[in-house]
Amino acid sequence: MRFQSLLLAAALAGALPLASHANTFRWSRSTDLSSWDIHAQNVGVNNTLHAAVYDTLVEYNSKTFKPEPSLATEWKRVSPTQLRLTLRKGVKFSDGSDFTADDAKFSLERAKAKTSNFAVYTQGIDRVEKVDAHTIDIFSDVPNPVLVNQLTELRILSKAWAEKNNAVTPKDIKTKDEPFSHRNALGTGPFVLESWTPDQRLVLKANPTWWGKGKYGGNVTQIVYTPIKSDATRTAALLSGELDFVLDPGLQDLPRVRQTPNLKVLDGAENRSIFLGLDQFRDELPGSDVKGKNPLKDVRVRKALYQAIDINAIQRVVLRGLAQPSGTIIARQINGWTPKADVRYPYDTAAAQKLLAEAGYPQGFEVDFACSAGRYINDEQLCQAITAQWAKVGVKAKLRSLPFATYFPMIQRNEASIYLLGWGVPTFDAYYSLQSLVRSSGAGGDGNFNLGRFSNPQQDALIERIKKETDTATRNGLIEKALIADHELISHIPLYNQIIPWAATQKVDIVHRADNRVDWRILKVN
Repeated sequence: MRFQSLLLAAALAGALPLASHANTFRWSRSTDLSSWDIHAQNVGVNNTLHAAVYDTLVEYNSKTFKPEPSLATEWKRVSPTQLRLTLRKGVKFSDGSDFTADDAKFSLERAKAKTSNFAVYTQGIDRVEKVDAHTIDIFSDVPNPVLVNQLTELRILSKAWAEKNNAVTPKDIKTKDEPFSHRNALGTGPFVLESWTPDQRLVLKANPTWWGKGKYGGNVTQIVYTPIKSDATRTAALLSGELDFVLDPGLQDLPRVRQTPNLKVLDGAENRSIFLGLDQFRDELPGSDVKGKNPLKDVRVRKALYQAIDINAIQRVVLRGLAQPSGTIIARQINGWTPKADVRYPYDTAAAQKLLAEAGYPQGFEVDFACSAGRYINDEQLCQAITAQWAKVGVKAKLRSLPFATYFPMIQRNEASIYLLGWGVPTFDAYYSLQSLVRSSGAGGDGNFNLGRFSNPQQDALIERIKKETDTATRNGLIEKALIADHELISHIPLYNQIIPWAATQKVDIVHRADNRVDWRILKVN
């Protein structure tokens, strides 16, 4: 107990003097953001915090998830390939400079850069043209039915600030370079970055000149974020009153939180699917005892690994019921989801062993297995359980777990044979997942998280048709066809959709969102 107290004191060091602020929001999750550069890495931890400082042209309503005005007050289709946006007047960046069409155009173009991790949101954007100081036109190379949804993830920064600080190009998350935009921020959002000590403490303060002040009802004046890896320590801080909110409470702690009168738990299904990716590109897997060929290229091997996983046991024991077992790579809230594709291959060790034998591996084989540590709910325990289940059919997975900050750059360098990944869908449309995860790697976001480098020409052609199709019924039929084909090809091994619990004190007025993010505009501390 004394050790836990010492951990808690160390994790929250320096945060307590701020508790005197009546509207300070003190919160935690297991990992810190990796960069303040808004285009460096497309992951939920970063995107959640970036949203406090940087606005988008279009934002989702937290309850309906319908696009609504933000820095753009209105938008209209001039033609099937031209979208005109009217920009909000009188908006200033937190340094007092004016927000104009130049900043919007620059930011959208920056998101398309080679080092940007956000090209998936700029797909279809051929060019951006400034019409006047408060109007831009976005031209698509083909009709894009989800362009407005994509804009909810493309944040706006100051062109002049980026040019002044040599931050015109996004940070390359695969390297250790640190441009000015990595540790500094300048946006038009409800908060400004006051200080950031990576993996220790982040402080944001209310932006007094924010254009939305008084429009949304939020009353928080200061945010103190303390990343705490230990589930027990995060819970202890919440129970002691040193934290107001924990975004990822430990599952084992939820019963105690639910029974504590001044605390509450908010549960909700997330738009995130958890699955395994598999290297289907290399001719030989590094570290494997199979030489001269890659077992993961064989669909029989992929299916064997799939059927050796007892997802119901994992749901019950590892995730304590907070999961929806899934047979596809998208969650049920996503446009295009179909029950025809969301059917799991049955857990069957005998069938798995037979498939391995047919593929030429009757004794199984050794394979590298990379797992994140603390990024998803009980992710390390999940990977340990899968490793044990595979061992029963002879597959000896050499498990290595890495913290968030090093795990994602590693898998993005294609350095894992099998890897765990969780994929949320900010556009709430299946094309986002099919383009990023299934399509062959290419330009404009194609295959940008297809880290196993799966490639199938028929799937590529189908996904290209989905990209251009504007008739809803026809388009959804194509999505269904692509998802069913993916089920048969096993580009990935689907596991489950996350059900996310949030834990908070009763004084926090917060809306649980399917994208597992806090809406900073409406957040209240009473």
